[in-house]
Amino acid sequence: MLKDMKAYAHLKPGQKGTVRLKEKYGDALLCVRYRFDEIRQVKVKTVEIIVDEKPLVKPRFSDEEIVPVSVFYDEEELRQQLRRKRARWDGDLKMWFVRYGLIRGTELESRIMAR
Repeated sequence: MLKDMKAYAHLKPGQKGTVRLKEKYGDALLCVRYRFDEIRQVKVKTVEIIVDEKPLVKPRFSDEEIVPVSVFYDEEELRQQLRRKRARWDGDLKMWFVRYGLIRGTELESRIMAR
């Protein structure tokens, strides 16, 4: 249906022909389009509105980045998990180092230390 329609007007909020819609939708209104359906011989008015908004969150680390993880000596199960993921122990710093992609989404992710 939409492919059969031709847009003949694309209006921004506040322009003539959008005032009532601007009152109804407020700042959520992005644009108003007037279209003509040649097959059915009708005019159609469509609106584009914002229905959801979330902050853009960048991942802290890339999957290939090596990150420091703190696990205490008595946490044997976590240490075994790190060994299975081929993490490296640094005895001087008393920390494990592992690729972030291997621990993303696991309990170990919460153990990443700030640099």
